[in-house]
Amino acid sequence: MGAGKTSVGILLGQRLGWRFVDLDRQIEARVGKTVANIFRELGETAFRQMETEALQKLLHALRDGDPTVVALGGGAFAQPSNRELLESSAARVIYLDAPIDELRRRLGEDDQTRPLFLDAERFRMLYEERQPLYRLAPHRVQTAGKSVIEVAREIESLLGES
Repeated sequence: MGAGKTSVGILLGQRLGWRFVDLDRQIEARVGKTVANIFRELGETAFRQMETEALQKLLHALRDGDPTVVALGGGAFAQPSNRELLESSAARVIYLDAPIDELRRRLGEDDQTRPLFLDAERFRMLYEERQPLYRLAPHRVQTAGKSVIEVAREIESLLGES
């Protein structure tokens, strides 16, 4: 949350001439509810199941499709089944890293749209819990102190697309 996945993803897609997909927005469109409402009404476990199903369908559709930049929700890569799907699809996975203080600053203290951000202590614990999992990503780009365009350029270079 707050690393810049959507902002960077949109710009990167534009720069590369690739399509951009935000997995959370796809889930919201399919279910007709926001992620926050899904969490509130159905719980995190139900959301994670929807997330894995949506990722599986998306990766299958992209197999022979146009190049696409995909933004995964903050907890997607933390799920072993999703990491396995990404690995087996040969998707290039890039972790956008930022220190927790930077994430909190970007999100603002009163972000009501992110269910796992509402409690500062829970957010800190989640951050610490997910860090080792995020670091399993084959590529990592530090976003702290960088503009969206700087991060997009760094990813382009990493992908060999510049």
